Amino acid sequence: MKTILYMILAATFFLAGTVYAQDKDEKVIDDKYVENDVVSLAGKKGISFSTKLGDFLFKPYALVQASATYNRYDSQGLESLYAKSVANSGFAIPNAILGFTGKAFGKVTFNLSLNAAKSGGALLQQAWFDIAIKESFRIRAGKFKTPFMHAYLSTLGETLFPVLPLSATQSIILPYDLNYVIPSMSTGFDLGVQIHGLFRDKWYYQVGVFNGTGIDVNTATKTNCDDHKWLPALLYSGRLAFMPKGQMPNSQGSPENLSDDKMLFAVSASYNAEAEFLSASDARVGAEFAWIKNRWYVAAEAYYMNMHFTEIMQKPDKNFWGAYAQVGYFITPKLQGALRYDLFDRNATDEGGLLNMPAVGLNYYFFRNNLKLQVMYQYMGRTGHATQNDRDEDGIGIARHSATAMLQFTF
Repeated sequence: MKTILYMILAATFFLAGTVYAQDKDEKVIDDKYVENDVVSLAGKKGISFSTKLGDFLFKPYALVQASATYNRYDSQGLESLYAKSVANSGFAIPNAILGFTGKAFGKVTFNLSLNAAKSGGALLQQAWFDIAIKESFRIRAGKFKTPFMHAYLSTLGETLFPVLPLSATQSIILPYDLNYVIPSMSTGFDLGVQIHGLFRDKWYYQVGVFNGTGIDVNTATKTNCDDHKWLPALLYSGRLAFMPKGQMPNSQGSPENLSDDKMLFAVSASYNAEAEFLSASDARVGAEFAWIKNRWYVAAEAYYMNMHFTEIMQKPDKNFWGAYAQVGYFITPKLQGALRYDLFDRNATDEGGLLNMPAVGLNYYFFRNNLKLQVMYQYMGRTGHATQNDRDEDGIGIARHSATAMLQFTF
C-alpha cells in the first residue's frame, strides 16, 4: 500500500510547512493541555503542586478498576469440543494505574504512568514529553497512544462501556499461520515520535512514526522491510479531525459535560511495514464521528485493514473491516444508559460471514467521591457463513453471552 504511505509522508511535510507559516506569537501552555489519556484533569485541582507563577505544575493521578465477568461460550468458541461452556469468568483488575502529569517552563508537558495490572513491557503504560513550539505545532516523543481510532483515543476512565468494541480489539482470523502476531484493527499504545497541533480551535492533526510493536515492547527491535529495502519496518500513522463547534473532550459522556455541544469528524490512516515479521505489512484507514449534545453522546466509527504479504510468503492480500455505532444518554445527572452495535468482518472479505455484537449498558456516577459503576451485556451473533465450520471458527475466543460489572475509582 505505497499510496497510503506516500500520502502520510506528504501530509507530514505539508503540515509542518503550514505551521511555520502561521503567526509566531508564543503562548504559555494552558492546563487543558495537561493530558494523560487515563482520567480527565482539566479544571480539576485534586492533588497538585505548582509554582507561584504557574509555569510549573505537577499532578499525580490514579485509576483502579475492579470487575466481575460472566462469559458463556459455544464449545467450539474455546477451540475445543470438550471445553466447558462457561470460561474466563470471575473477578479481575482490568487496570490499576498510578501516574503523574504536568507542565514546565510554559512549553513542555509530560506524563508517566505504570499499570500494576499488567506485566512485561505493558507495565509501563505511558512515558512521554510534549514540546509546544506553538499551539499549532507540538512535538511528542516517548510511549503514548497512536493516532488511530476514536475508541482508543477516548480517555480510558471515561468510555461508554467497560469493554471496548470487539471489532477494534479482537485479532483477525487467517486461513494459515504466521510466524508472528496476528493483528487487530487497533494500534493502541506504542513508542515513537509525533507532530501534532490545533488550528483555530477546530482542526487537529497528528502525524507520527512508531515502532509498530505495541504496548508490550519497550525496546528497539525493528529492521528494514524485506520487500522495500529503503523503508524502515515501522508504523507510519496520521489523523486529521475537524471539530466545527470547538475542541471536543475525549470523554464518551460525563456528568460534568451535560451542557456541552461538541462535534467531531475525523479520518486516519496508518501503514505498519512488516508488522508480521517477514510475513505481512498492514495498512489501515478509518473514519470517525462523535457528538456530545447536553445529555447525549453519539458516536460511529468504521475501519478497514489490508494485509499485504511479502514476496517470500507468496500469498494473496487479505482485507478486513469493522464498524460500530453507540449512543449514551443521561437519564438522570448520575445515571447514563448505553447502547452499541458492533460489526466485524473477521475472516476477510473474500470469505462470507460477519460477527454482529449488540450490547446494552448502564453507568452510575457517585458524586463527590470519584466512583463510577458500569454494567453491560453483550451478545455475539454470526451471519452469512458458508458452512457451520466457518461459523464456529469465526467466533473462536469470543463469548456468545458476556456480562460485565466494573467499579472504578479515580483521583
